[in-house]
Amino acid sequence: MRLAAFQQPGAATGRRAGLVVGEGPNWWVHPFPEGTDLIELLAADRDDREAAADTAARGDGLRPDQIRLLPPVYPVAMRDFLTFEQHVAGVGKGMQGHEFVPDEWYAAPSFLFMAPHAVTGGYDDVAIAPDTERFDYELELAAIVCRDVHNATTEQARAAIGGYCVMNDWSARDVQGREMKLGLGPSKGKDFATTIGPWVVTADELDDRRDADGFLDLRMTVKVNGEITGGDRSGHMGWTFEQMISYASRASWVKKGEVIASGTCGGGALAEAWGRTGELNPPPLRVGDVVEMTIERLGTIRNRIVARDDVVPPIVPARRLTRLEV
Repeated sequence: MRLAAFQQPGAATGRRAGLVVGEGPNWWVHPFPEGTDLIELLAADRDDREAAADTAARGDGLRPDQIRLLPPVYPVAMRDFLTFEQHVAGVGKGMQGHEFVPDEWYAAPSFLFMAPHAVTGGYDDVAIAPDTERFDYELELAAIVCRDVHNATTEQARAAIGGYCVMNDWSARDVQGREMKLGLGPSKGKDFATTIGPWVVTADELDDRRDADGFLDLRMTVKVNGEITGGDRSGHMGWTFEQMISYASRASWVKKGEVIASGTCGGGALAEAWGRTGELNPPPLRVGDVVEMTIERLGTIRNRIVARDDVVPPIVPARRLTRLEV
C-alpha cells in the first residue's frame, strides 16, 4: 500500500492523507477522511488499514495536476546512518589518497542527526544552498518509524517500521568539508533541504524483497537532467534497518514520526566520484538542474534546483584572543 500526504490548492483544508493508486505516471490519490493521520495509518493493524484503504478507494480520486505532494511526514527527528561500504571507501579516497574504510565503521552503525524542519516534498523545487560551489545530492532509502521504541530488539525494531520512501540528502560539500575539520560533523552543509517521498510504501508490501540475510534488496538509481549518474542496490547495506533502529534505541528513545535513513548508497553522490578521480567530474549541481531519484517499488522523486529568493545573514567570524585570560 502506498500512502501520500498532499495539499489541494484552493481547498479549505490543508494537509491530507491519501491512498495512491496506479502505476508509473498514471497515478492518482484517493483521500482518507479529514483528520486522518498518516503515521497512525502506518501503525494500525493491517486489516484495519486495508479496510480504511478500501473505503478511500471507493471515493473520487485526484490526479497529480490537482494536488501538491507534501513530505509524507514532518519528522519529529531524523537520523542519517552510514551503511554503504562502497560510498565510505570512495569518499575516503578523496581524503586518504586511496580507498579507505576505517575499522570503526565496521564496529557499529553510526549516524548523525539531521534537521527535521528542512524536509521538502518529492516534486518540490529546491533552493540551492548559500555559500557553495560544490552542491551535491545523496541517494538514500529511508524508513518511517510508527511506534516508540527503547532498548529495542531487532524484532521490536522491525515492528516499529511503518514503511519506506526515497530520500535525497542535499549537501553543500565545500561547506561540509570546512565544518568536518572540527570533528563535529556537518551542520550548515546539510541543514537547508532534505527531500523525502514521493509517498510511503508500507513495510508489508516489501517482505518479498528481503534477501536471505533479511536485507531489503531494491534497485536505486539517480539521474541528473535525464542522464543516469549513479546507482546501487539497497541489499549492499552493511546493516538492516532493524539493526540500525535497535542500535539507535540503546539507552535512548526512537519515537514514532522519526525518519531513519540508510546513508548514501554506492555511486549515490557526486562526492564519491570526485573522491575516486580527484576531479569535479561530473560537475557540481547548478541552478536549473533536475535531480531524479528512483528506488524500485518505492517510486521517484524529482526536484529542480532553483536560485534562492531569500537573503541570508552574513557569517560572523570568531573574535581572536590576543592573550590568555585567567
